[in-house]
Amino acid sequence: MDKKTIIGFLLIAVIIIGFSLLNKPSKEEVAQQRRYNDSIALVQQARIQAEVAAREASAALTAANNSSAEIDEAERTKKLNDAFGAFGVSAVKNTGSEQFYTLENELLRVKLDTKGGRIYSAELKNYMAQDSMPLFLFDGEESLMNFTLITSNNRIVNTKDLYFEPVSGIKTGADGEQTFTLRLNTNENAHLDFVYTLPADDYMLSFNIVPYNINSVLPLGTNSLEMQWASKIRQQEKGRKFEERYAAINYKFAADNDVEKMSESKNDSQRLTNRVKWIAFKDQFFSSILIADDAITTTNLTSRIEGERSGYLKTYTADMVIPFDPTGKEPTSFRMYLGPNHYKTLSSYDKGEDANDKLYLRKVVPLGWGIFGWVNRFFIIPMFNFFSSFIGNMGLIILLMTIVVKIVIFPMTYKSYMSSAKMRVLKPEIDEINARIPAEKAAERQKATMDLYSKVGVSPMSGCLPMLLQMPILIAMFSFFPAAIELRQESFLWAKDLSTYDAIISWNFNIPIISNLLGNHISLFCVLMTITTFVSNKLNAATQTAAAGDQMQMMKWMMNLMPLMFFFMFNNYASGLTYYYFLSTLISVVQTYVIRATVNEEKLLAELHAKGKAKKNNPKKKSSFMERLEKMQREQQKAIQQQNKRK
Repeated sequence: MDKKTIIGFLLIAVIIIGFSLLNKPSKEEVAQQRRYNDSIALVQQARIQAEVAAREASAALTAANNSSAEIDEAERTKKLNDAFGAFGVSAVKNTGSEQFYTLENELLRVKLDTKGGRIYSAELKNYMAQDSMPLFLFDGEESLMNFTLITSNNRIVNTKDLYFEPVSGIKTGADGEQTFTLRLNTNENAHLDFVYTLPADDYMLSFNIVPYNINSVLPLGTNSLEMQWASKIRQQEKGRKFEERYAAINYKFAADNDVEKMSESKNDSQRLTNRVKWIAFKDQFFSSILIADDAITTTNLTSRIEGERSGYLKTYTADMVIPFDPTGKEPTSFRMYLGPNHYKTLSSYDKGEDANDKLYLRKVVPLGWGIFGWVNRFFIIPMFNFFSSFIGNMGLIILLMTIVVKIVIFPMTYKSYMSSAKMRVLKPEIDEINARIPAEKAAERQKATMDLYSKVGVSPMSGCLPMLLQMPILIAMFSFFPAAIELRQESFLWAKDLSTYDAIISWNFNIPIISNLLGNHISLFCVLMTITTFVSNKLNAATQTAAAGDQMQMMKWMMNLMPLMFFFMFNNYASGLTYYYFLSTLISVVQTYVIRATVNEEKLLAELHAKGKAKKNNPKKKSSFMERLEKMQREQQKAIQQQNKRK
């Protein structure tokens, strides 16, 4: 082994050791990871203990309920206390039979269940399911809300197995607010209240956990509860594949304003050790959002895709650890939003709030990232709301929005067309350059072409910039229409629902490849969009080919293929989106014909040459960029000439 090899190995060792030292976690990071591992281990241990205790409690409860009347009541009570600790009094069915109570306003109907003290069902009164039946976010066993309690005699019980007692019925305030309390009793002078409050005309339900002397029946030092929340997400819309793309768990950390989400396309699970402000079980147009007034300390989230024929899109679960003061001095309070993913409604909960107190629930509405989201928030949505305030027909609103967008971007469209027209009228001179300079001298031909463009003041890139400036609006619309709940079940012409596809041909059997790409239907607005896109591309390709000859043949082929790609891509999308793209492209075609009819190309060519002469008589100093570009061209041409001489 020579000296250089030894030095090389030593350098590699130094790099590895240095990299390891630089990436060594700090003491704070090690401690945080240890706390995280400990919390996960405790949660897993508690879950195992809970499963064992649940089986024991179930057996004890069955034995107690099935006991003959001759059995001594003291023995029955002893069995229940052994299984459920101080909560044994709330475990026997005949002392707290299951009952239902309803909180209701103009928007929301919530049914509460005395078994478990949970929300049994949530119905949105102003919306209908795809089968014209009432729209439920969940109903019955489709949802779970459970709290795990550890008793002072080390029994693990779950509130879902216990029976709560109603307290004084539903109270209605002067403002229409309804309040209802469900109480979990113990065999001591202690109880746990679940207090539900539904304001008038609001989707936001308040849920408070109020303990009274409950610390006397819980282990010393209890400062948290394990909470389980789960729900099956119903298929509410006609297009399942499209709806799945927008169904995902969203959540927001307490420390920042960003909203994260889990995968929409596959089963997913995440462990969150940072404090979480809220968790949203989200569908395309509706959400159940659990909001902690303080924060959720530890969270395990799971999203599982359900079978296509199950009637459900996904099953969401959230296993959480929440702060809890058994003395009742510090409240454990939640709010629960049960409603539509309506941007204006969700934004209203942040009005008048300090920056640190804002919830940013509106971010569950996918409006696009960065500049595309800004375009939607500050241009598209205000325009849509303005037209919606006095027009009820969504098809007409989309038409007016398209016209406004086209007016706004018309200066850029006109500039782009004029750039193409200038290139087209210069074609004879470009052809003369190509005939005079052989193809082998590509650099010389390119320099001569650029000199011509520079002389007459034409930039080949000037037509691209206006098109790029239009892209944020086009992409913003791509995000806006599928997320606009206002289009849901709104009809226009043959489209019965602008939020989903408008099938004119459907079939119930599988066609290999075709069914995977298109689904089992063909959408008419998508067909019209494809046709107008093809016509528009033909017009643009004709202009570009005239300007650049055979060099545009590959681009022309791609432009002809693009409408077909769009057809397969958008056939399952919302008909409101394809209707907009159809209108937008149709107006673009009309604009192209009108502008072409009003532009005198002979006069344009004369103006270009006049400009070239004026520029020649009054030459301006070239910019440093142009000087560097010309220098590069000269060096490239010189290199090609030297290479040709060697050959």
